[in-house]
Amino acid sequence: MDIEVRYALDTFYFLVMGAFVMWMAAGFTMLEAGLVRAKNTTEILTKNVGLYSVACIMYLILGYNLMYPGTTISSFIPGVDFILSAADNSVESVTSGEEGAPYYSNLSDFMFQVVFVATAMSIVSGAVAERMKLFSFLAFAVVLTSIIYPIQGYWNWGGGFLTSSFSYFDYAGSGTVHLCGAVAALAGVLILGPRKGKYRPDGSIRAIPGANLPLATLGTFILWLGWFGFNGGSELAVSSVDSANNVARVFVNTNMAAAGGVVAALLTAKAMFGKADLSMALNGALAGLVSITASPLSPTPLIATIIGVVGGIIVVFSIVGLDKAKIDDPVGAISVHGVAGIFGVLVVPLTNGDADFVSQIVGIVSIFAWTFIASMIVWGILKAVMGIRVTEEEEDEGLDYSECGMEAYPEFTSGGSQRSGV
Repeated sequence: MDIEVRYALDTFYFLVMGAFVMWMAAGFTMLEAGLVRAKNTTEILTKNVGLYSVACIMYLILGYNLMYPGTTISSFIPGVDFILSAADNSVESVTSGEEGAPYYSNLSDFMFQVVFVATAMSIVSGAVAERMKLFSFLAFAVVLTSIIYPIQGYWNWGGGFLTSSFSYFDYAGSGTVHLCGAVAALAGVLILGPRKGKYRPDGSIRAIPGANLPLATLGTFILWLGWFGFNGGSELAVSSVDSANNVARVFVNTNMAAAGGVVAALLTAKAMFGKADLSMALNGALAGLVSITASPLSPTPLIATIIGVVGGIIVVFSIVGLDKAKIDDPVGAISVHGVAGIFGVLVVPLTNGDADFVSQIVGIVSIFAWTFIASMIVWGILKAVMGIRVTEEEEDEGLDYSECGMEAYPEFTSGGSQRSGV
């Protein structure tokens, strides 16, 4: 195939896959809006559209060049360069035939990478829902998307020590994206504390159901669709027979893992609670997707389904376990993206001979330690400087009113239940 045609085809494929991943922002928004109470819906919507925009701007200013630096200080510390260059590949550079010549637009790569960092930040949003100040959250988004995420991303995808000194393998980001987001969320939740009334004085757990399960289900299906871009785009090319076959295999394995996660979570919930719990089924789908993301190409479709099944089982136990530990995560994000993310990274060597367990464990520990320590510092500074939690009165009346001054469902909440904290 002519090199210019390949370049155009791979660039177009990359951009379409990036658009799929961008659509996951809508999935996270709908999922979270469905799993919080009605009085907090507008704030969740504002938070998600805000974090996506902050992520795009900060990754442009600093994050991308930090993650993929032109010069490096060491395999642990990338070089610092500000503002993404608008220069793209010339016809001469593409057609030169030189080794290492680009086969897709540099800007298409940025577009694909920036929606990944937004995904990591979206994970934090649901875990801290219903009690965090909006602008404190957005301030944290500035740091995560410009510094915290890019540095650990450099260690893996930017040529840092996880790949230069170890054989760490993470095809599309079970660790680099999902574990990073979950650990940042965990740090925030630990400093923030649980929602008011979530845990009774006697230690028992009070269920706080979401307001709109149809919306949460829609969000899950949107995420499921977007994940085809998340994993499928990570092949980075589609213009040869081998790459096209790989993309098709990744799509199939991604879909099968999600399906396995749903069925396993449903059966596990039925066995534990005696009921088919929809919220567990939705999280089972996402856990299956996260679990397969580290290596969606190497397993057979049957093995991919089994990986999803295991992810769907462990996420149910993790959600229940974190609740018992009084770690209040309204949407189960820490379990879905953190626990299933760790499982996804650890299972890679079973199907991929290029990976080994020591390197995978080093990757998990490195991502966890860096993200947790850095996030705790940032959350702590924000708490001291501007505060991160709304008042009890504001939490009672709902963040829609206190943070945004408008309600998502005014016909149903104004004047009555909304002001009484229902």
